[in-house]
Amino acid sequence: MLYLLDANTLIRANGDYYPIERIPQFWDWLIECGRAGRVKIPREIADEVTAGNDDVADWLKEADAKTALRLDERADVTALRHVVSKGYAPDLDATELQKIGKDPFLVAYALGKMDRTIVTKELSKPSKQRANRKVPDVCNVCGVIWLNDFGFYREADFRIG
Repeated sequence: MLYLLDANTLIRANGDYYPIERIPQFWDWLIECGRAGRVKIPREIADEVTAGNDDVADWLKEADAKTALRLDERADVTALRHVVSKGYAPDLDATELQKIGKDPFLVAYALGKMDRTIVTKELSKPSKQRANRKVPDVCNVCGVIWLNDFGFYREADFRIG
């Protein structure tokens, strides 16, 4: 299984559970998973993270993390259009497209690929519509497998010590 990480998974891990400076084992584990081909971050999502000015942005800019974790693929435009149209709405305006950001890219990289799982911290909110849709709900509509971060840690067997 290839796990594709949403930006919020990294940001919240650092902010809430596994601060880079206090629990470097977690971040080293992610790099090892990346090297093994089990965890990747699509370039569009990585660009969102590295545009920030924090520890996670700095970590992902480091050669080890960047090389190990970047998904070396380009988004399929047809898959991306399908995700936007079916997962959000076929007639989003420019403001709505800006609001959804890079999330459709994340889902598009897993569309039609049963060996890929999206990992996100977002919570399902099925009542939300259009640009307010959450990644889990877009995944559900598009038939893409997803997990929350702790489900991923269990499946990937993350351990300290």
